[in-house]
Amino acid sequence: MPGFLIMALESVPVLDLSRQYKNLLPEVNRAMTRVVESGAFILGPDVNLFEREVAQWMGSKFCLGVSNGTDALFIALRALGIKPNDQVLSSPFTFFATVSATVNSGAEPVFADIDPLTFNLDPNQVEAVLKKDKLKKIKAIIPVHLYGQACDMEALVTLANKYQVALVEDACQSIGAEIQKKKTGNWGHVGCFSLYPTKNLGAVGDAGIVTTQDADLYEKALSIRNHGSKIRYVHDLIGSNFRIDTVQAAALRVFLPHLDEWIRARQNAASYYDEKLARLDWIRIPARARFSTHTFHQYTIRVLSNRREELQKYLSDKKIGHAVYYPIPCHLQKALQSLQYKPGDFPVAEKAAQEVLSLPLFPGITTPEQDYVVGAIAEFFN
Repeated sequence: MPGFLIMALESVPVLDLSRQYKNLLPEVNRAMTRVVESGAFILGPDVNLFEREVAQWMGSKFCLGVSNGTDALFIALRALGIKPNDQVLSSPFTFFATVSATVNSGAEPVFADIDPLTFNLDPNQVEAVLKKDKLKKIKAIIPVHLYGQACDMEALVTLANKYQVALVEDACQSIGAEIQKKKTGNWGHVGCFSLYPTKNLGAVGDAGIVTTQDADLYEKALSIRNHGSKIRYVHDLIGSNFRIDTVQAAALRVFLPHLDEWIRARQNAASYYDEKLARLDWIRIPARARFSTHTFHQYTIRVLSNRREELQKYLSDKKIGHAVYYPIPCHLQKALQSLQYKPGDFPVAEKAAQEVLSLPLFPGITTPEQDYVVGAIAEFFN
């Protein structure tokens, strides 16, 4: 295809964390050594310092470091008093942790379909579900800010207030994304973040964050994180071990000051893809919501005309990394078959699951690597 050139590269990884962290390794090593020498492995000083630093960066009154993003969601639901026989409304097009946290809290997941452009919850579909809830069993909405772009939180806040339900942001993929200069995690009653290593802010293992502006919810979450206890051996409620490790907090304190730079690198790489891929007829580049910035945890295109599997094979042959997030919508997963959802219940989500494809994008990806990816896609469709 004119205008595209397949570069002489051997491969392009879907993600390469080593480029992002290479220059920070000495500082990380010093942080780890400090923790080991202190012996404060559980809830040591770095945990509190990390929580304060990320709260300031996030614009949140309270931030709690926890074991992972899934536990963050569970803690949020428990702190809000979600209980058996309640229902929690969310997207069918998300990582299954959103659902498993709901089920493990004792509640039943219900779904609303997504917006075909942003892949996030469609507020009109959310309201349609809420209107049908005559018994008022839905107690919370979990909007998922997928791929790094925020949901329409102004509309969802209005709905949450109108129907008197809690709002728990699944911001696991969207750290740093903003609506009107207000970051995700600050729009709902509680914000939940994953710091899994592949995330825009990733730990060196599992970790997560809970954010809130509500002192009462923070105190409850604080107790739930540590076996329902704020005073040793005094347990006011049922919690569990959802603590963040001190070594993770120490590493994250090294990474946090670089997060804005890493997000800009992702955005610049995404813009380059946009420019090169927009002219191709058989794909659709990621939509940019008018109300939200996009931090591009993933750069996800749509592959039209049922050709995704062919394109995947072609990219694999070219040793180009890629991934599908997510091939089976939550409502069609075997684990939820007792809820009796069926194909066609959420057609927009189901179509997205058949078309989405995430391309290599990470801080440090080079222009020749992106050109190689673009050239391969163009060559395939040519």
